[in-house]
Formats: sequence, structure tokens, C-alpha cells
Amino acid sequence: MNMRRRVFFVTILLVVFPLTAHALDVRREVLMNGLTLLHMERGNLPVVKINLLIRASKLDEPTGKAGLANLTAEMLLEGTKGKSSKDIQEDIEFMGASLDASVNTDFTVISLSVLKKDLDKGFEILADCLLNPSFSEGELIAKKEIVKGAIKQSEESPAFVANRAFLREVYGQFPYGRPTEGDLQTIDSIGVQDLVSFHKEHYVASTAILTAVGDVAYDKITALIDKYLPQWQRGRGKHPHVLKSHSGRDVKVNLIDMDLTQANIIIGHEGITRDNIDFYAVVVMNYILGGGGFSSRMVKTLRDDMGLAYDVRSHFASYKYGGDFQAIIQTKSELANTAITEILKQIKRMKAEYVTDEELNDAKAYLTGSFPRKLDTMDKIAHFLSQVEFYGLGLDYDKKYIGYIKAVTKEDVRRVAAKYLDDVNYHLVIVGKQEKIGFQQKDSKGK
Repeated sequence: MNMRRRVFFVTILLVVFPLTAHALDVRREVLMNGLTLLHMERGNLPVVKINLLIRASKLDEPTGKAGLANLTAEMLLEGTKGKSSKDIQEDIEFMGASLDASVNTDFTVISLSVLKKDLDKGFEILADCLLNPSFSEGELIAKKEIVKGAIKQSEESPAFVANRAFLREVYGQFPYGRPTEGDLQTIDSIGVQDLVSFHKEHYVASTAILTAVGDVAYDKITALIDKYLPQWQRGRGKHPHVLKSHSGRDVKVNLIDMDLTQANIIIGHEGITRDNIDFYAVVVMNYILGGGGFSSRMVKTLRDDMGLAYDVRSHFASYKYGGDFQAIIQTKSELANTAITEILKQIKRMKAEYVTDEELNDAKAYLTGSFPRKLDTMDKIAHFLSQVEFYGLGLDYDKKYIGYIKAVTKEDVRRVAAKYLDDVNYHLVIVGKQEKIGFQQKDSKGK
């Protein structure tokens, strides 16, 4: 089978043959070096998915080095002490496998998808990239130029500009308030030694979760770890980060002038952490408000009834140490004030009134009915289990989630809306032609 067909074969296996989603039978063990191992055997396909989550992110970057975590992850596959980036790429492609490294808001993920017969070789390459990155000067210079080019391109997007400004307003100097990629100035300040130091301090076993899903026995995975990761150090424990609220009690408006025909608007404020006890009630509440697509109040009102925009939505982003709420709309410049007023009206209504039985039932039906789709491939299961472990949700979370959603009442929805939505103290970002928008700030009574 030639190389092109081998790559296609693995893709077909992962996408066309969904897996049974319920009753995940997971084995968990913390190894001697502190590495947490999660294993779930599925023998219906000759494929193995390895997901290695490491607690290394922008939360851990030194002052003035924004983008360091992202660059470190980007450079992992760009050569080791024994292999060039070309060697790594050719080996992975020859097996029809995939190997990726990326940074999330809270962590880094290295993921491997490989046929069962090639698992030893694939795991060896993953371990080599994890433990022995070369971080060569030439590769770093090239990678930095690619990242800076992507940043420059993003800055032409009004949605990106609005979101970047909003997060900065909500989180202030806390790392959640800056782009994972960093900015042009901080990228230039990052050198090889920065990557070496970051990797040495944060790519340690005690902060990592290795999840193996697929046609592989538990003894096989532990044997691979013993063979290829015997020297992976535990590392030092880290102190938790603390997000300090700094919102105050005023509306904060950020007007950014760009020559556009539409206004890009974000209204929002601080949100909740992922482990918040009210998370599930908030999910249901937000579905009804603006997260439920065509079923949500914002879409029905601002899009269908008032014709203000094609796309309007809201969401809660919840992380390890904080979160944020955003209501987002793109509308004609001359309609921006009307749209802002209506969004605030919908937020206020959500806080003041009970939702209807129909709204509640529809939200719960969708959220429970769509849940199995989060677990219908090995790739999704591996990512799901890693994050369940990282956020401390419990390995029986797949069995409990539907019960959590079904237990939400109308009283819960109104309570969390009143607690976590704010139509008085919020951040407002408007990107567009400000002369045409003519923003008019109103007081807390809407006057």
C-alpha cells in the first residue's frame, strides 16, 4: 500500500466508523514518576489514539514572553537530537499516522493516531519529540516568522481584533487576557534558551495525562512507557494560579475604528470556572439565551424578528482558573446601537423571568441528545477523557452528564442568570467605522 493510500486509510477508519459512546470502561493509574495514565481498550478497529496532555500553557510564561508556550509546542516536531523535522514527517507519513502538538488555553496536547501494527514506532517518535527536541536556531527563526505572519493576518480580521480587546478588558494582566500566539514584540524576544528552560520546567511527568484509546492492551501501553519514557522526570509541583476580579462597577466601552461596512460587537464580562457547581445550569441557561442557534432567544429576536444580523450568539468560556461570558453580533453600522440595546434587554429578561417549559425542555433535549456525538470516535474519546481528568470531573462523567443536565430546573436557570449575567456592569467592544456607528452610551436604566 503506497504512502498516499495509507494516510487515507487511517482517516477513513477514524471518521467513517463511529464508536459506541456510552459506558466508557476506563482504567486509571498514577505511575511512579507522577504521570497519570488513562486506558480504554476498543478492539473493533486496528487503530490506537494516544493523547498526551501536559500542564504547560500561557499561564506559565514569564513576563514579556507571551507566545512562548505556543512556540515550544510548535517546535517539538521540528527536529530532535537524532532526527530532523523532515525525518519525523516522512516516518509519520510512511505509517499513515498523524502526530500533532498544540496549545490550549490551559494546557498543551501532543496527539498520535496510528495503526496498531505501527504503534511501537509511532510511540517511539512521540517520546523522542517529547523528551529530546533540538530547538535549533534555524528552525526557531523560521517558525517565528510563520507565527508572526499568522498574527499579522489575524489582525486584519475585525472578529479577532474585537475578541482580543474584549479578553484584555475582562482578564487584565492575567494570561487568559492575551492571545496564545503572543504578539509581534514578545515573539521577537523569545530565543532558544527560553524554549529550553520552558520545556525543562513544564514538560514534566507529574503534570501530564497520557490517554490511550483503541486496539491496545493495558500491559502494552505500560510496556511502551517503560521502554521509551523511563527517564521522564517527575518535576516540581506547581502552585495554582489565582484570577483576581478587576471589573469594578461600571460599563467599560472600547471603540476600535476600522473601515468596515459592519460593526463587530462583543458584550460580556467575567464568567465561571469549569469546575463551578452551577456549570450545567449555566449551559442550559445560555442555550436558551444565545447558545442554541436558531432556537435561542437572541437569534429569534435579533435575527428573525428584527432583521439586525444573520449571526448572533452567546457563550460561556470556562477554564481552570476563570472564564468569560460573551454575546457576539455583526450588524450594519447604523444598527449597532439598536442591536446593543436589544442584547442587553434579552440578558435582563433572562435574569428577571422564568423560561418557559418548552424552552427548558428543548434545551435539555438538545444538550443530552447531542452528547453522544462528543464520544463517537477514538479521537474524541481520547480528548474527552484527558480533559475530564484535567478538570477533575470524574471518570464516570460520561454517565453523569446527562443526569446533570436533566436535573436543571426553571428555578436553576433563573438563579444562575441572575448570578452570572450582568446587564449593568459589562465590557462592550465595538469594532467598525465609528463615525457611522455613532455609539450612544446609556445608563443602567437604558436611558
